[in-house]
Amino acid sequence: MGRGRAKAKQTKVARELKYSTGGTDLERLRAELVGSGNAQENDAVADDEDDPYAAYVDPDEDDDR
Repeated sequence: MGRGRAKAKQTKVARELKYSTGGTDLERLRAELVGSGNAQENDAVADDEDDPYAAYVDPDEDDDR
């Protein structure tokens, strides 16, 4: 009981999102896809020296689980 208005609102919002013709900012999308040049920062995090859980991993163990 009492769910009718909430469901109607959700349906309305869903329709607006589905059928809206919001403009796409292609420059922003291009910038996201190209990245901001932080690839070196991402590589540094992947090093075992910086990984606090690297000591718990057995390098000889297979990952075929």
